[in-house]
Amino acid sequence: MQEVIDLYKKIVIQIATPYSTGTGFYLKEHGVIVTNEHVVRDNQCVVINGVNIDKQLVKVIFIDTNYDIAFLEAPKGKDIPSAQIGSVKMVSEGTTIIAIGHPLGLRYTATQGIISNMQHLQGDIVYIQHDAALNPGNSGGPLVDTKGFIIGVNTFIMKDGNSIGFSLPIRHVIQSIQDFKAGNGKIGIRCESCLNLVFEDTIDGKYCPHCGTKAVLPTQADPYEPIGISRTIENLLTDLGYEVNLSRRGPNIWQVQNGSARINISYHEKTGLIEGDAFLCTLPKENIKSLYEYLLKENYHIEGLMFSVKGNDIILSLLIYDRYFNEDTGMKLFQHLFQKADDYDNVLVEQYGAHWRQEFLSE
Repeated sequence: MQEVIDLYKKIVIQIATPYSTGTGFYLKEHGVIVTNEHVVRDNQCVVINGVNIDKQLVKVIFIDTNYDIAFLEAPKGKDIPSAQIGSVKMVSEGTTIIAIGHPLGLRYTATQGIISNMQHLQGDIVYIQHDAALNPGNSGGPLVDTKGFIIGVNTFIMKDGNSIGFSLPIRHVIQSIQDFKAGNGKIGIRCESCLNLVFEDTIDGKYCPHCGTKAVLPTQADPYEPIGISRTIENLLTDLGYEVNLSRRGPNIWQVQNGSARINISYHEKTGLIEGDAFLCTLPKENIKSLYEYLLKENYHIEGLMFSVKGNDIILSLLIYDRYFNEDTGMKLFQHLFQKADDYDNVLVEQYGAHWRQEFLSE
């Protein structure tokens, strides 16, 4: 089982849009990334990232609301291993399975469970019901058996249910891939009414040429345009030299890399609070007292910033309310946070024995 989990670390991909985050997996033999349609809905392009894949923008090339699946163009990057495609005929009720994905913004998780129902009917589609834990962000990830064969796509959970998840059988994905390939590389959509595939060269404006139902291709989705404080934050990131399309990590959440520091910026509209958290390095195993003393002393000297420790991460944070935030004040505050983050991580590692974060060392 550990071999299966290690293999899928190189196949499973984290997906982020301005509206949501989710999971996908690369099918090398078919040249597409598979995910859920609701993960990439209303986007022409999305941000992907993975162990063997650098953060990059890729196009949404096919959407199917009937099965809630979507295909993304193949990523550019290192060699990615092939996944093994299975079948529901290989498993039965009581079979141990693994749900793999990126829930709640985490980089990679694998949860084990068993199949409890092979014939859960939702609408006119039969899903696999299982009890492997699924959380927001798991959507679009693979459901695999203990031999590493993909048998489904994790699609939804039962609201208020205790680890009751549902996965679309992989045969529907393979059938949709075959239908999509009939378009010879053209961007397409499955009509939600007549279920015919519609491509760039056959669509009638924004309507299905077969039945007249509205059918909007991914290329016809309205570009995301931030407003208010979100727009100000994105303007500042652009001025600081960051590509905002690659920085978006979900609704009002951005992530940038400054040297060895990973900086998360979030805006909470309900409270009006803007947070900037720079994850610097991790605690050492020895001489922690002197490091804590240094952090406490520095908290008295660094204006507008504050050190904290979460788990073994050392974090430098900025907090400001939106009523006091504009492009002038924001630029000064962001520059201050970014510069101090770049300075402090070196001091903490070189003088106090802190450790570089593992993800920085592996990049």
